[in-house]
Amino acid sequence: MSGLFFVEGWACRGFMPQSRHSPYGSIHFKKNGMSIWVRIGEFVSRAPGQALSSMVDALRTAFRGNPELRRRVAFSIAMIALSAKMAKADGIVTADEVRAFTEIFAIPQSESRNVARLYNLAKQDVAGFESYAERMADLCGSGRPNCAMLEDILDGLFHIAKADGLVHEREVTFLRRVAEIFAIDGQHFEQILSRHAILGETDPYIVLGVERTAGFDEIRRRYHRLVAENHPDRLIARGVPEEFVTIANSRIAAINTAYEQIERIRRRA
Repeated sequence: MSGLFFVEGWACRGFMPQSRHSPYGSIHFKKNGMSIWVRIGEFVSRAPGQALSSMVDALRTAFRGNPELRRRVAFSIAMIALSAKMAKADGIVTADEVRAFTEIFAIPQSESRNVARLYNLAKQDVAGFESYAERMADLCGSGRPNCAMLEDILDGLFHIAKADGLVHEREVTFLRRVAEIFAIDGQHFEQILSRHAILGETDPYIVLGVERTAGFDEIRRRYHRLVAENHPDRLIARGVPEEFVTIANSRIAAINTAYEQIERIRRRA
């Protein structure tokens, strides 16, 4: 489908929820004041040039006095730009992918035009997705392997990719290459892949990152650690905008499901 459809999809689906259901109760948006989308709109209006790559480069000096806000804006733009590049790799944007996008991005109606503009600029930009991924790894990452914030970006891309019930081989190739650029190792990538169950039935042991021979006490400890590490507050603390809390909710749901599956398997044994 065309970029125009995507703009229209946002225009008719834009919303501003007051809270989002999570396993930890209601998480309220904008508790730190202005929405991230308003900040992005202001940035877009001031950014030089018409190419998104120019805007990405401008992020290095923007919000100089507020590195936390810069990380949040960079994360949001990374999701928009890489989603657009992934759609280009797939060759089509479906209505389900639009829905998944707006589930992750709690986009107010008033800001949908700016988000759509960024998305379409990324699709039109001649710069390849690898160039964007490298820039975003530099802006958002910790510089260490398996950076949690970069994994959050990858998780969001998986959520969008699987929305139509079919992840194309080109999308998997795209996501694997992004993971390599983000310095997310093969084991972590397989965990993410299995968590989203895009290649068949989920393997709960891979989702939790434990061996099949592990004792149940070890599995339980691993489960509790994953739940703590992926609490929505943890994501927000490391710079993920509150508007993206769906990433945490879906991840926690997959972890819970995997643990329950192993519990059932061990009871039957």
